[in-house]
Amino acid sequence: MSEHSTNTAAVRLRPPAHRVSRRAIGYWTATAAILWIVLIGVQTAIVVTSDDPPTFLDVTLVISCVLAPLHLIVMPQWRYRVHRWEVTGEAVYTQAGWLKQEWRIAPVSRIQTVDIERDPFEQLFGLAKITVTTASAAGPLRIAGLAHGRALELADELTKTTQAVRGDAT
Repeated sequence: MSEHSTNTAAVRLRPPAHRVSRRAIGYWTATAAILWIVLIGVQTAIVVTSDDPPTFLDVTLVISCVLAPLHLIVMPQWRYRVHRWEVTGEAVYTQAGWLKQEWRIAPVSRIQTVDIERDPFEQLFGLAKITVTTASAAGPLRIAGLAHGRALELADELTKTTQAVRGDAT
């Protein structure tokens, strides 16, 4: 049995060990709150400025006002419980989502690039996301909600590990 097939046999889908940063809860809450504020603001402006607003607009405004706080309370906590990651010498494991959950695994030998990204809002929360690009048709693996320092360490670790592993990354 070749070295490559031995490593591949050891890599199997399983729950990753590490959670993302607790600051991700605040980040997810704040970003969702902005969207809800915009939506409810537009709905309110239409209802208030219309001489005779259709009843469905009043109903959608009430529904939004009920769903927004529920979403802002439930979604970030749920995502925090689901989002996990792990890097071993053989593979990168990710689990993400909240309504639609996804588990992914990428053998280290298949990694092509490792990128760190921080949008301005993530910077405010001290967070970053890592994108691990492979030759997979399913697309890259993303680990979002990492503390910025941890993301830097993880990118360095992945870079060293992929350089040490023999493979064609295709």
